[in-house]
This record gives sequence, structure tokens and C-alpha cells, in this order.
Amino acid sequence: MEAIRFIVGTLLQVLLVTVFLLRVLLPLVRAESRNQLSQAVIRMTNPLVLPLRKVLPPIGKVDTASIVALIIVQAAAIALMWLLGGYPWIFTPGQFGYVVLLTLIRTILNFYIFALFLYVILSWIAPGTNSPGAALIDTLCEPLLRPVRRVIPPLGGFDLSALFVIIGLQALNIAIT
Repeated sequence: MEAIRFIVGTLLQVLLVTVFLLRVLLPLVRAESRNQLSQAVIRMTNPLVLPLRKVLPPIGKVDTASIVALIIVQAAAIALMWLLGGYPWIFTPGQFGYVVLLTLIRTILNFYIFALFLYVILSWIAPGTNSPGAALIDTLCEPLLRPVRRVIPPLGGFDLSALFVIIGLQALNIAIT
């Protein structure tokens, strides 16, 4: 049963929730909508987001339908894991909501930690690469790195801003756990 919970949790949390998280993040960081990966995210999430958009209009730059879709998908993932025995201590709706919120925050933190690792690796292996994936990761990571670069400039040609951001995100992840 543990293996089934792992497979289902990985498929739901890592893949499905992350796609909906990208649907929320891409407009916020102004990612290029013509990017193939951006288009794939939009196509994959449209079946849930478009009906919600008819009811929930955007508020400024924030797409409320995408945020609600992300919360729905996260809640469905937690509910399925609960049915599989993954959260035996959830008894009340308050506990369920707490787990959904905490898991969503941890997913965002882990997503950015992973994206920053990819950003660093790509900057070492293939700096200046013109690929859809590299462009998307660059667009997602730059808003986090820019404020740190103002405080800590590159030292001897080495940009350590990603290291400090990763340390900060890991500390936040540990603090909320």
C-alpha cells in the first residue's frame, strides 16, 4: 500500500499540482505565452480553469480562476491521499484545510528550490542557451534572484544569489514543517 501511496502522491502532487502552480506563476512573472512549455501548461489546465474563469474574473494581474483551480487540485490530491490512508490523523475540515494550505506552501517552496537548482546547472552547462525550458526557468527564477543580486553582487564572476535564495527557501521549508 505504501508503494501505491507513493506513486499516486507523486503523480498528483509533483506533476498535476505543479502544472496548475505553473498556470498561476507564468502570468505573474510575465512568461512568454508563445513558449511551447507555457502553451502546454495552458492547454493542460484549460479544462478546469476556463469554466472557473466564467464565474471568477481576474483581479488585476492575478488570475483568480487559476488560483482556485490550483487549490481545488491540491485539495483533491490531499483527499485522495487521505482515502488511501496517507493522512490518518485528519478528522475535521479544519485539519483538512490546514493540510491543503501547508502542502501547497511546501509545494511552492520545493518547486522554486528545484527550479533554482536547474537554473544554476543550466548556467554552468549551457549558459545563454536559447531553449524553451531554459527561457521558462530563467523567467521564473529571475524575480527571486534580482533583489538578492542588489544586495550581494557577483563575486569574481560567480553569482551566488541562487545559493542564498535556496538556503532561504530551505529555511522557510524547515520552519513551516
